[in-house]
Amino acid sequence: MKLLFVGDIMGSAGREMVRDYLPRLKRKYDPTFIVVNGENAAHGRGITEKICRELFEAGAEAITMGNHTWDNREIFDFIDQEPRLIRPANFPEGTPGKGITYIKHPVGELAVINLQGRAFLPPLECPFATAVQLVEQAKKRTKYIFVDFHAEATSEKQALAWYLDGKISALVGTHTHVQTGDERILPQGTGYLTDVGMTGPRDGILGMEREAVIKKFLTQLPVRFEVATGRTQLNAVLLTLDKATGKTTKLERIRIDDDHPFME
Repeated sequence: MKLLFVGDIMGSAGREMVRDYLPRLKRKYDPTFIVVNGENAAHGRGITEKICRELFEAGAEAITMGNHTWDNREIFDFIDQEPRLIRPANFPEGTPGKGITYIKHPVGELAVINLQGRAFLPPLECPFATAVQLVEQAKKRTKYIFVDFHAEATSEKQALAWYLDGKISALVGTHTHVQTGDERILPQGTGYLTDVGMTGPRDGILGMEREAVIKKFLTQLPVRFEVATGRTQLNAVLLTLDKATGKTTKLERIRIDDDHPFME
């Protein structure tokens, strides 16, 4: 069983990378499940129904979100009708959408859970308590459980992974847009990576034009951020899951850019 997870898709550059490379990644790795994070897919902020369809047509089977979920107000018109699109589950009760979905496959079913951290981000409901509730719910259907933890602090990501070790297949972080090199399998079999990285502009700052970001740091004045142009990258992780236990047996980071060309 293999799960391919593609990191934060940033604007049209990220969507183009997904269109170009996801079919090739499917041919090379033959993943059982494909999940992508799409919270920056629409000009760096949020997602639209058209983009949602575009990502599904490219091969994604579930789309996770994050703190930019509601930046494009169009999402309110379709999130409740699209079960494959999920937002962080620890938004307050009554928030549109849901935080868990299931991908069905003849050899098994994958539960995908989306959570958002609270350190340096808006104070949502406790992700730890929400995780326990959803994991218990998911375990009634499947042993394959994947968590996208959209969080700022490395410590919070590590803490939740250790808290859930042995209860889920894997926890992979998103949000900080820089792929980390700390992939590991925790003692009870849960795969972990602090951040899968970003798919989109390579030469911006976290995907945004450099000049505006630098001006913000220099002046502390309000500036308008725009998605960068130029060279691009794709960051992902391939997780191999044990058929008997659902636990992770292998993690392989994937990076595609000028310095790391894709090899068929």
